[in-house]
Amino acid sequence: MLELLIKPLTETIYMVGVSTILTVLIGLPLGAILVITSQDHIMPNKVVNTILSYIVNITRSFPYIIFMIVLFPLTKLIVGTRIGTTAAIVPLTLAAIPFFARIVESALMQVPWGLIEAALSMGATEFEVIKEVMIKEALSPIIMGVTTTIINILGYSAMAGSVGGGGLGDLAITYGYLRWQADVMIVTVIVLIVLVQLIQSIGNFVAAKVNKN
Repeated sequence: MLELLIKPLTETIYMVGVSTILTVLIGLPLGAILVITSQDHIMPNKVVNTILSYIVNITRSFPYIIFMIVLFPLTKLIVGTRIGTTAAIVPLTLAAIPFFARIVESALMQVPWGLIEAALSMGATEFEVIKEVMIKEALSPIIMGVTTTIINILGYSAMAGSVGGGGLGDLAITYGYLRWQADVMIVTVIVLIVLVQLIQSIGNFVAAKVNKN
């Protein structure tokens, strides 16, 4: 059983890890742009805000399994194949970005306007306000948002196994469902539960540590 788990577990960690990094790198600035371009903020731009909001909302409206199939042509264009662990990273990332962007948007909107106004009055640029005031003030909820996003991606990665994405989802389907090996299914579920608990615990600890500081 251990030998059976090692490869799928490694594939899942690889998929989730790379997808999370890409999601944060793209989703964090996207969420910030959604905030600063909103009405009465530091860089109001109705056109940009409306277009980005529509893109985020449309992307989030797709069930993941359908979204993944729709993205097959793009996935093949980027990585050269539609199936496999690396190929699964493309839909995982593109599905998680709008989800995380909305979390970042919500966190940054909670930053008191007085702090932003004070920074601007002292000569800070818009970029400095975003980096040194908004993100720093909202760092703890953003970290919790990253935690939630990782768990979300983990759930998506299990579904990716149904279309050849590899990982624990593929293990559960191949052995637990198609071969009726209930023990494999049970162990896979237990591993996923342990991963979720571990991710949530680490996220809670880091967020609390940042909040204290």
